[in-house]
Amino acid sequence: MSTRNQRLTINELASCGECAVLRVSGALDASGETYFLRTLGGSVLAGHRHLVLDVTALVFCDSRGLNCLLGVRWLLRRREGRLLLAGAGRHLEKLLALTGSTEFFPRYPTVGQALLSLPRAHRPAWPPTASPPSASPQAADP
Repeated sequence: MSTRNQRLTINELASCGECAVLRVSGALDASGETYFLRTLGGSVLAGHRHLVLDVTALVFCDSRGLNCLLGVRWLLRRREGRLLLAGAGRHLEKLLALTGSTEFFPRYPTVGQALLSLPRAHRPAWPPTASPPSASPQAADP
């Protein structure tokens, strides 16, 4: 699954019944707020109680983006789940520190390390297996 709006892209990298790993790329601000909440809410409605967000490609997050993260965290906690961040950059780390939000978001250097914090039965296969290349027809020699 890959969805995007003008400034924000969300790709599902792996999933199982309990957990989904999503890569969030671009800017998480007011322009992507509805899209972000709708996309992650859809993942929760699909049954995922744990979300691991790979935020290595998140280049901007403001207070509206932080509110989105807090909202998803609240929703997952109501379902006895967790929101985990993987690969947070300096900008996001600074935002979390300045707002006193660091304690709300477990952060890990990599997706793999974030997944290890979940019970084995709740983890999707990681790294995801690459799908086999599709057979493409060969052009006939003239």
